[in-house]
Amino acid sequence: MKRKVVTKRLFFNLGLAITVIILSTAKPTFPLPPPEDVPEEILRTEIITEARSPIDGQPITAAEYALLQEQLTTAPASPRLNPDLQHLIFLLRVRKLIRTILPF
Repeated sequence: MKRKVVTKRLFFNLGLAITVIILSTAKPTFPLPPPEDVPEEILRTEIITEARSPIDGQPITAAEYALLQEQLTTAPASPRLNPDLQHLIFLLRVRKLIRTILPF
């Protein structure tokens, strides 16, 4: 009877040791991407022939997109304001700055 208990313990310990060794030496593996996935190197060399308008999101051709980009860069950034209004905005910004420094 005692011999059976020792044998069971021996096999249990031996199995546990083998499991620990296998699990500690196993390296994680990463799956390969699916075959229909296009590599990034190929995507970087791909010529884009269609685009979306940055204004309304409508599909446009590459030529129309280039023309639109050129028009957007040459357009004036903002319309000119009345000098009195510009001065008033400047004074409001100065007031806001002073109120953050002197809160009363």
